[in-house]
Amino acid sequence: QCGNLVLPRLKAHSPAILMTDPKTSSDLPVPPVSKPEAPQTTEARIGRPGAFPFARGLHPTGYRGRLWTMRQYAGFATAQETNARSRALLAAGQTGLSVAFDLPTQMGLDADHPLAEGEVGKAGVAISTLDDLDTLFDGIPIDRVSISMTINATAPILLAMLAALAERRGLDPALLSGTTQNDILKEYIARGTYIYPPAPSLRLAIDLCAHAVERFPKWNPISISGYHIREAGSTAAQELGFTLANGCAYVEAARARGLDLARFGQRLSFFFNAHNDFFEEIAKFRAARRLWAATIRDRFGVSDPRAQQCRFHTQTAGSTLTAQQPQNNVVRVALQAMAAVLGGTQSLHTNSRDEALALPTDRSIALALRTQQILAMETGVTATVDPLGGSWYVESLTDAVEARAREYMGAVDALGGSVKAIEAQHFQREIERSAYEAQQAVEREEKIVVGVNRYREDDPESDRMELMKVDPGVRTAQVARLERFRSTRDLAAAAASRGALAEAARNTDAPLFPRILDAVRSGATLGEISDTLREVFGVYRAK
Repeated sequence: QCGNLVLPRLKAHSPAILMTDPKTSSDLPVPPVSKPEAPQTTEARIGRPGAFPFARGLHPTGYRGRLWTMRQYAGFATAQETNARSRALLAAGQTGLSVAFDLPTQMGLDADHPLAEGEVGKAGVAISTLDDLDTLFDGIPIDRVSISMTINATAPILLAMLAALAERRGLDPALLSGTTQNDILKEYIARGTYIYPPAPSLRLAIDLCAHAVERFPKWNPISISGYHIREAGSTAAQELGFTLANGCAYVEAARARGLDLARFGQRLSFFFNAHNDFFEEIAKFRAARRLWAATIRDRFGVSDPRAQQCRFHTQTAGSTLTAQQPQNNVVRVALQAMAAVLGGTQSLHTNSRDEALALPTDRSIALALRTQQILAMETGVTATVDPLGGSWYVESLTDAVEARAREYMGAVDALGGSVKAIEAQHFQREIERSAYEAQQAVEREEKIVVGVNRYREDDPESDRMELMKVDPGVRTAQVARLERFRSTRDLAAAAASRGALAEAARNTDAPLFPRILDAVRSGATLGEISDTLREVFGVYRAK
């Protein structure tokens, strides 16, 4: 006891394990002391910020000219409840919205579908109709606030709803700014919210991109995600290599569709994980920019510097958060966020301390946002561009991560690209192996997780906190709203629009997004539009 502070009783533990042969998550050796084995500190070697190959950042002035977008991920229960939280976050200083949708919405199921029972509003907000989306953004100027939607299989439907909502409010949809994740390939690899087989799913994703490039000049139509690949258990190098391999698949599909790759490349963005290995994560972000720039130039022949840039959003690593001693998660998130900032991210979400236990409370998510604001305003890390550039260790680790990621990309190419690699279960096996090895290291105490396999506490009350609980009556209320919506629409118009969509889906050369937009305008629900496409494309079952 120190004054009035009572320290918790800690469980006995074995002596600290000395790191005699430390390695990063990607099995890259860590030298005890770094030395300049190559002229790594010269400008010719590492480049300049804002210039090819962009290892040191996309902009010459870094964060001195503009901070990253602080975009907290939020969504739960009904559109009305999520709207209240989104407005509170904007009032607290958040600079962009990031919407989480519940599993039925992600899987193309209306709230009254039998498979939706037990999941409505649980992992995100429930959206079945255009009216739901109107409520979600009530009082929010959608023409002035950047909106990110983490949605994949049903991404064309949600973007069509947002465009129709803009029209309903008398706004030009071309004013919309934000991002649809729309990365269906990683769903087969790591996350599982796919509906249709890979080929028609890829067609839908590229169709959305083609429409957005032509009609929504401020919208990023696809965010190619390594985050979920890492959450499934990959290493940092696998996350980078597999994500960029998927990026190549989308660019190839865009080229086959006849899109201008210079224009398309400017609208691509990426989504990466910020994990625990501080320097490896910084090196991964720097390597991502360099590797993607070279790939776009050398593989696809695109010379436009803006199309060569790897712009990315980052989220701290949910899989590193612990249910034990959850207050420790505040420290983990702060360090992961610092790595993302030092790595030059354009956008950032910081996880909340209680997310290993439940959806975050208002207090927890506010603390997560304050973490970003403290990094931006109090630490000085925004004062100079790429402050770790030229570090012997960081530069050598950037080289090593890039080289290992190239190997993973090469293996995917040898299988015929990402779609073929998915069908061969290549990604899945590689990630499962890495996840198993990482878990074994924790269980053998070769990898220490504070509060889990070391420094455990006897007192379970020490970190008890209030947890958020979603009202179990959410589904009943959502179904009632859905029934009211259906009762007031023009049934014949909705049916006709679904028929036109089905006809377009059967014609492999027909654009689909305009037909989806027509269906939304006519009053078709998310589930009805998804069912129309299911009837044509079928449903994918993993091997």
